[in-house]
Amino acid sequence: MIFSSGKGQGLVEYALLILLVGIAVIVLLALFGTGVGNMFSNVISNI
Repeated sequence: MIFSSGKGQGLVEYALLILLVGIAVIVLLALFGTGVGNMFSNVISNI
């Protein structure tokens, strides 16, 4: 039985896009998280 509805395909594409963005955010936080945290700490301590 072959399904011709495209609704499931769109849902999978959105899920993959959200997963890709989530992975990118995690990688960026892992790479730059401590530097950004230190920068905010310096800004707060200089106020």
